[in-house]
Amino acid sequence: MCVATGMTREALATASELLADAAQSADDDSERLSDLADQLDALSTADEGPDHGRLARIQNALHDLEDSVGDDAAATIAEAHEHVREYRSGVEGV
Repeated sequence: MCVATGMTREALATASELLADAAQSADDDSERLSDLADQLDALSTADEGPDHGRLARIQNALHDLEDSVGDDAAATIAEAHEHVREYRSGVEGV
């Protein structure tokens, strides 16, 4: 169960918005970025927040994407990644 709700869920919504922006400036990985943006958007309003496993998979994907896109998109993805990290720090368990 997750204690990170309310205002901290805004971190997921912000990460979603940032990834949507990065998708517009990325050529090769725009579909993957859009998919992650959609996932984070859905998680930001879901009845229950994601667990550590789901967040870890998202963070791994973000890390991979940071290494494979241009500098502008990478900076935006890194900022989104920080918001996911912020949210995850308030998730119970592990």
